[in-house]
Amino acid sequence: MNITSCMKHNVVSIHVTATIRQAAAILIKKHIGVLPVVDNDDRPVGMIGIRDMLTLELPDFVTFLADVDFVHDFGAVEEIHPSARTLNKTVKTLMKPAVTVDEDCGLLRAYALLLQHNLHDMPVISKDGKLVGITSRVDIGVAILSTWSKAER
Repeated sequence: MNITSCMKHNVVSIHVTATIRQAAAILIKKHIGVLPVVDNDDRPVGMIGIRDMLTLELPDFVTFLADVDFVHDFGAVEEIHPSARTLNKTVKTLMKPAVTVDEDCGLLRAYALLLQHNLHDMPVISKDGKLVGITSRVDIGVAILSTWSKAER
């Protein structure tokens, strides 16, 4: 079984020149957590997701703390939002590098890549490097677990 058997084929992506504001609007409208960032040839060059966006909301002191359990309320800082200048920057300024998998990749290798890179979703590319799908830990896990019913009892 390979990754094409369990990937999502209708992938929502965003162009590398789009703004952070545009990416946020797509995440909201489509109710998704991650967007592959593609170039003019529809090749993935990065990933941007809700996790990346929310770092723009977090107060700077959070990155310096090993444990935030003692902070029960962020109070007034919860009313602070990214500036228009920040939201109008391109997604390229916030995206992470794209870790991709070929469409003929096996499920265990794809899952191992997700774990190794601490990802929940990963773009799937064709032989010529174009975006053809996206897979997740859940997609792969369900595909693998579904074979267990066929195992000997």
